[in-house]
This record gives sequence, structure tokens and C-alpha cells, in this order.
Amino acid sequence: MESYLVDTHIFIWWLSEDKKLNKSTQKILKDPNSHIYVSIATLWEISIKNTAGKLPLKTTITEMVSFSGFELLSINLSHVLNLGKLPIYHNDPFDRMLIAQAKAEGLTLLTDDRKIKKYDIKVI
Repeated sequence: MESYLVDTHIFIWWLSEDKKLNKSTQKILKDPNSHIYVSIATLWEISIKNTAGKLPLKTTITEMVSFSGFELLSINLSHVLNLGKLPIYHNDPFDRMLIAQAKAEGLTLLTDDRKIKKYDIKVI
């Protein structure tokens, strides 16, 4: 079974059935053999953007997670320690945490962000 971590925009596109989500990523997210994680960092980012008025939500974050069916990935010490070892190709703190988590947990990161592809992790 393959395990994946979704980037914030992938999580939002999935929930909103956005056409920006490519077919291969959709296939992975629909595959019952895929183990999909959404990070607490993603939910934190969504909450901040919602509060700032940059990302109005039609539902609660709890409902978003429940509807997605994805498993929550908490932030732990190994993630923070990996974060400190990352080269600075990307300045977004939320994306950097996702990269650190993917690296620490051996997950493939599902993203459309080209800057993330510079890091030594599996990316689709």
C-alpha cells in the first residue's frame, strides 16, 4: 500500500472537485489501496487563511477532514528536527513542514508546487 501526504492546495481541490486536480492525482486519491494523510500543518494554514479572509470556508475544518476520509498527520519532534535540516529552496513555512513530514515518514507528497520538487523526497 502506498502512502501519500496531500499539499494544502491538493486537499482543497479534492474537496471542491476542482478541475485543476489532474487525473493521475485523482486516481491516487480515489484508490482504496492508497493511504492518504492530511497534515495538521495544512489545517493550520487553512484556518489562518480563513481567518484572514483569503480562503472563505463553506464548512468547518472538522467536516472537511471527515468528508475527505484522509488520516490526520500530527506534527512531532522528528518532523521539527527534519525541518531544521532542509535546504531553503522554499520559504513557505507550511510547505516546509509538509516536506519535513514527508521525509520523516517516507511519504510521497502530492503537490502542484514546482519548488517542492527540488527537495530530496518523493513527489507526484
